[in-house]
Amino acid sequence: MFTSFAELSTPLVADACVRLGVPLRAAPPGIGAVVPGHRVAGRALPARHYGSVDIFLEAFTDARPGDVLVIDNGGRQDEACVGDLLALEAHAAGLAGVVIWGLHRDTPELVEIGLPVFSYGRLAPGPLRLADREPDALASARFGPHRITAEDAVFGDDDGVLFVPADRTEAVLDTARTIRETEREQARRIRAGEPLRQQTAFDDYLARRAADPSYSFRQHLRRIGGAVEE
Repeated sequence: MFTSFAELSTPLVADACVRLGVPLRAAPPGIGAVVPGHRVAGRALPARHYGSVDIFLEAFTDARPGDVLVIDNGGRQDEACVGDLLALEAHAAGLAGVVIWGLHRDTPELVEIGLPVFSYGRLAPGPLRLADREPDALASARFGPHRITAEDAVFGDDDGVLFVPADRTEAVLDTARTIRETEREQARRIRAGEPLRQQTAFDDYLARRAADPSYSFRQHLRRIGGAVEE
């Protein structure tokens, strides 16, 4: 299922969620791949960090090939919680990647390892703290305002990271492909000399809106079968 994301993007997945009314949770702005261009997709494997790597090693014991480790480090900016050894272990466990609500280190080594790692930046110091672990530390992870569990899927690329309910993933990806094809055709027509205003019958929209101020552009696009905004 997740292999079909290779031909899509997080903006398309986001638009598909909006169109289907599927709950969409986006990681807060600023997250990016250690290696630009890396992409990731898979089932979420949540873990909360308390200062020690053992929580991640325990998470790997229940991992399935293709899972994505979702690390809740509270968005901390004073420590890096992932380095080269964790990335190597994740790779050995068959994970598809790691996304961190926090920072990473050992950047050259992570680049060499090649496992997709998404974080909010790099920082040399590792954890100096050791907090008490909560009983449900491997049941869920916070990522910004969102609660992520193994019932979620993770998608990441150069535009950010999204979390989507796993049981809606197939429908979301199918809809994302439909939107992609519509937008590709619209782009082709623009390049061929047919402006988007013409394709979307924009003059007709303006006339309808003048007669009915409640008539929105999204309503208009749905009526004519355009994509653009969703």
